[in-house]
Amino acid sequence: MSSTKSFYNLAKVLWISLGIVFCGLITVLIFIGFLSRDLPSLEQLENYDPDLVTRIYSADGVVLNELFVQKRVFVELYKIPKHMQDAVIASEDRRFYEHWGLSLRSVARAISINILSLSYRQGFSTLTQQLARNLYKTIGFEDSILRKIKEVITAVQIERTYTKDEILEMYLNTVHFGHGTYGVEAATKRFFGKESKELTVDESALLVGLLPSPASYSPVRHPDRAIRRRNTVLRLMRDQEFLNQSEFAQYRAMTLESVNEQPTRGIAPYFTEYVRRILEKQDDALDINIYRDGLKIYTTLDSRLQLMAEEIVLDAISKSQSKLNNRIINNQEEFELLGHLTIHDEDSVKMMMEGKAELYKDLRAKLLVQTAFSAINPKTGAIMAMIGGRPDYHDQYNRAVQARRQPGSVFKPFVYTTALENGYTVSQQLLNQPVVLNVQNTDGSWVKWKPQNYGGSTGGLTTLREGLRKSLNLISVRIVQQDYAPAEQVKRTAMRMGISTDIRAVDAIALGTSEVIPLEMVSAYAAYANKGVYSKPYAITKIEDRYGNIIREFSPNQYEVLGEEIAYLMTNLMQTVMDRGTGGSARWKYKFTRPSAGKTGTTQGWSDAWFVGFTPQIAAGVWFGVDDYQVSLGKGQDGSKAALPSWAKFMKKAHEILKLPRVNFQRPETIIVSKICSVSKVSARKACPVEKEVYKTGTQPIQKCRIHRD
Repeated sequence: MSSTKSFYNLAKVLWISLGIVFCGLITVLIFIGFLSRDLPSLEQLENYDPDLVTRIYSADGVVLNELFVQKRVFVELYKIPKHMQDAVIASEDRRFYEHWGLSLRSVARAISINILSLSYRQGFSTLTQQLARNLYKTIGFEDSILRKIKEVITAVQIERTYTKDEILEMYLNTVHFGHGTYGVEAATKRFFGKESKELTVDESALLVGLLPSPASYSPVRHPDRAIRRRNTVLRLMRDQEFLNQSEFAQYRAMTLESVNEQPTRGIAPYFTEYVRRILEKQDDALDINIYRDGLKIYTTLDSRLQLMAEEIVLDAISKSQSKLNNRIINNQEEFELLGHLTIHDEDSVKMMMEGKAELYKDLRAKLLVQTAFSAINPKTGAIMAMIGGRPDYHDQYNRAVQARRQPGSVFKPFVYTTALENGYTVSQQLLNQPVVLNVQNTDGSWVKWKPQNYGGSTGGLTTLREGLRKSLNLISVRIVQQDYAPAEQVKRTAMRMGISTDIRAVDAIALGTSEVIPLEMVSAYAAYANKGVYSKPYAITKIEDRYGNIIREFSPNQYEVLGEEIAYLMTNLMQTVMDRGTGGSARWKYKFTRPSAGKTGTTQGWSDAWFVGFTPQIAAGVWFGVDDYQVSLGKGQDGSKAALPSWAKFMKKAHEILKLPRVNFQRPETIIVSKICSVSKVSARKACPVEKEVYKTGTQPIQKCRIHRD
């Protein structure tokens, strides 16, 4: 009986124990299931798709800049040096190739240390656990047992899904190295300015040394700590026989001379920002994310022309800045009018202007000479170079595409174009005498204004060619006032040629008083070079995904805005500006002798200096000024002196760099060359001094000269 009872009690105990175990297992499974709600699915694990850096390339294959949330550039494991892999294993997980995601030995050691110290001093994360935490945000980073359990569950799943080499590859491409860089390739570029395959042993050890605390061991902010931590990694590599004693001693003695303190700004920052804004508008339409998808953006910009343009423009800015500084510093009245002294004392401002102290941000708009430069291919509209401000004071304001400035005389070709379209010829004469304009003030009132030619000159009858060659304001005004080119028509001409700003249809339109955008002026001039066909400026040629598949290709957007004959006649007029007019210094001083056409521009008070011109292959424009339009560049700083030199130097070198052949502007068959009297500007007699002039067939003068007799 007693044996039966004992058996019964034993069975009862067993059933109870089994029940407890079962309930425990159920509880554990429920708990794990609860924790797994927000953990990655098997499908997510098998199809891991990390955020990657989007790269913007120049037309000649140079990386201009990168777009990213987390700067990460994926690189295959076989391209990463073996010593970099060894350093990671030695420092972060020496039993990586032995465990299944969780190292029980490390767990036991960590528990022992933490119990003895009565604190959390030792972790037990394997590389796979760290990878799990890095890949999936749902795991979290807080120090808790729940996070550890989530981490372990995911790590085991990763180990079942991927090989060890694949796990190591993902780890090296996702781990954070500080300063916004993720992955070994991005970190190598940031700190050493090269690719990861070029890493030396000591450099690899330094990078791995960052992993426990990138901020604490930053070689930029804490170089001494970085060296000590690097040496610790080297010691671990020696202890695990990845290095011998001699190698350890050699690399331990290395310095940090090669570490970059500042991240590279990239090439053409104004242009790449312009591209970025275009891409943001494409996100939804193309279902892309430019900051995460690792795209390749191919652009029209030529890095060689860009760097050369920046060098030329910076030199010109330095000279203009020096002149402005000297003028303001030595003119107390003007200095005070700028209003500096209401914020900063006089001595401080002068020290800033002389470069002896940092220039405050609130003074830059008043004191810094700025620029806008762009070069495009007239046949396609491809932007070849772009500068939106000072290369040495880069900001987010791209003056090439955002600034609205008065163009002065570079607007005059639209006036002359309209006159030619209305049937007038290049030899049409007008009286070069004073005129009166009605000008509206900002308060809406109207006042009388008597514009003058540069230098105050006047004269008699003057042809359109001479008027444009000498940039005579009085001739331009008379063209508008006498209805050769009515203001409303001039406005429509400018708009047709790509000017999008609000152009006021008043008589003062002849002098370029309405504001324009620099890039639009260059593209408008390019239409003359392209036989009257306007090519809308574009910056991107194609977008590829991370696998090389083309997402979208971009092509030129072109349409006719001028007849070929008018385009040629205007080009011919602006060639005269270059050959013997206000643009002549490009020839005799800067030795740019290729067939070219262009126009200078200067606004009232010397606030803006322009030059826009072109060859058959390149159209380019330069603007100089101060953001605060009330600040003058200084008397005499006109388009020919302040802007033209940069244009001429760029164009000369650009054609050489691109090895472009010397090409003439092609004269249409419907344009004829006729001999006219150089005095009367009508058909020449035998006794007349003769000059040649171009006309659209049927518009050449037929009246004989009455001044000279045969």
